Amino acid sequence: MAMSKASRGLFSLIRHSAPPPRPYIRPHLISFRSKGTNSSSASVATAAAAASAAAAAASVSARSGFVSWYLGMIEARPILTKSITAGVIFTAADFSSQMITIGPDMPYDPMRTLRMATYGVLLSGPSLHLWFNFLSRVLPKRDLITTFKKMILGQTLYGPIINSVFFSFNAALQGESIPEIIARLKRDLIPTFKNGLIYWPLCDFITFKFVPVRLQPLVSNSFAFLWTIYITYMAGLKKPCLENVKERASAQLH
Repeated sequence: MAMSKASRGLFSLIRHSAPPPRPYIRPHLISFRSKGTNSSSASVATAAAAASAAAAAASVSARSGFVSWYLGMIEARPILTKSITAGVIFTAADFSSQMITIGPDMPYDPMRTLRMATYGVLLSGPSLHLWFNFLSRVLPKRDLITTFKKMILGQTLYGPIINSVFFSFNAALQGESIPEIIARLKRDLIPTFKNGLIYWPLCDFITFKFVPVRLQPLVSNSFAFLWTIYITYMAGLKKPCLENVKERASAQLH
């Protein structure tokens, strides 16, 4: 009896002193898996960010590489580079002009675009190169007064001459005779000159004031894109009737 009571007391003591049972959990495994999941997500995010940064860097590098190559070509072969640039701009401008102005029943005229590209390569590019270099030698400063002098010379000297060459060149390539070319100039040159006075002064101010001489033809040709859409449209107009031109000239004399 005494042994039984002693056994029960010993069992009760062991039961109360033993730690309470715990659920079967492996916290180190849970912690490891949680850390592994977070680490994987972070790795994916880091890789995506790195890929995006690499793509952006590649794009910037490509652009800067092209700009560096273009500037190098301007230094090495200025006239050729500016001529090709002008040809590309005239091609794009005439294509845009035809898409805007021709009707749905009229076909695209590739020969007209070829004429404009030829003019850009042979005349516009070289003449702009020579003109800007001439102005930089005659008027080397870039202050406000000098800039306005360059603008005035451009509008009163270079503009009328190059517009006359442009209309005459394109008319000649279309097979027009000398009287027809003169009639075209009488009809189209004055409106073109007036519209040029509206469009070009601000463009010339930016070009002469803020752009280095070697890049001025490129900037001028860039401004000329919208202008070229207009003048290629004017050059694509039907040749004027000589009788109408004579009557108009006679009316102005009287």
